[in-house]
Amino acid sequence: MVSKKICYACDLVDNPELIELYKRYHSKDSAWPEITKSIKDSGVIDMEIYLFSNRLFMIMEVDESYTPERKQMMDAANPKVQEWEELMWKFQQAPPGAKDGEKWLQMEQIYKLE
Repeated sequence: MVSKKICYACDLVDNPELIELYKRYHSKDSAWPEITKSIKDSGVIDMEIYLFSNRLFMIMEVDESYTPERKQMMDAANPKVQEWEELMWKFQQAPPGAKDGEKWLQMEQIYKLE
């Protein structure tokens, strides 16, 4: 199986209480199983999210079936994902340079240790 990594950035509302609650929603015991299934069904093999201050950084390892467009279509058709996304917008905010409605922006790789 061929895989590749894709990285995204997103910002959280700069509020310590909201950031702590966001972290709790993403803890292993609190993650919604429907969301985990949706992520895996889209071709995501592995996902990690890191936090610095109010900036999120996501690393996804995806298989050949994954495309951002396919993931968007799957998410739009899944009521539980839409419920999750609406909830997450209470914590997330678009990073600088985002278009209207965007929150997770794909990052450009500029270096790789060989």
